[in-house]
Amino acid sequence: MPFDFRRFDIYRKVPKDLTQPTYTGAIISICCCLFILFLFLSELTGFVTTEVVNELYVDDPDKDSGGKIDVNLNISLPNLHCELVGLDIQDEMGRHEVGHIDNSMKIPLNNGAGCRFEGQFSINKVPGNFHVSTHSATAQPQNPDMTHIIHKLSFGDTLQVQNVHGAFNALGGADRLSSNPLASHDYILKIVPTVFEDKSGKQQYSYQYTVANKEYVAYSHTGRIIPAIWFRYDLSPITVKYTERRQPLYRFITTICAIIGGTFTVAGILDSCIFTASEAWKKIQLGKMH
Repeated sequence: MPFDFRRFDIYRKVPKDLTQPTYTGAIISICCCLFILFLFLSELTGFVTTEVVNELYVDDPDKDSGGKIDVNLNISLPNLHCELVGLDIQDEMGRHEVGHIDNSMKIPLNNGAGCRFEGQFSINKVPGNFHVSTHSATAQPQNPDMTHIIHKLSFGDTLQVQNVHGAFNALGGADRLSSNPLASHDYILKIVPTVFEDKSGKQQYSYQYTVANKEYVAYSHTGRIIPAIWFRYDLSPITVKYTERRQPLYRFITTICAIIGGTFTVAGILDSCIFTASEAWKKIQLGKMH
């Protein structure tokens, strides 16, 4: 007797003349297909869309930077001449630079009465400060007006990522035009290293920061101290890492199979229950008629 391979078929077919279509079964089948289609489209949207997950760890992420952080500063002082405006940098490693001019630009405002300072410079990864002042001017003004607007202050690379929201330019738009013209301004910054890794594994290094500020008029035994705009910074040991991910294909296929199988199973149980109850009700009605 030849071996019949068809005995291994676990999906055996029922002849059509042994099946009974019902209106209830048709309604459940249509609803079942629509439900599966809805879940499939939802899962497909999630599969083609990338997600960004974040984690925290203690480390210096950018070890190839040489211990430096790039800084971008854009600030307007509408009531201070450009020849008086300068940038000074100092830190705990002994750096003390007055009148930094590399990669910087001064743009006159208000017919020369004001100045917009734009600069790109680097700072060491140690506590320190940089400040906009008149300290580098050849002749110190008597009453320098330090009212200002900060257009941008950022550290590291600029992240152009839609799903990453952070305080990368926390001082952007800070308006101190209505403050005391003779007051100094202290901005205390806590810089948080941030890493973004895209799907290809390429990493970008940036920095977020939190800020607190105060405004004051300082005096010494010789009189009032010339005001300045101070940015005092310190680095956080915690690094924030954002990783761009896409759902794996095997997980998508597994989810779709679960949706289809689960929906048809539940729909089959529901249809069987309704059909059994309907047949029982018919028998009860026939019994009453007799």
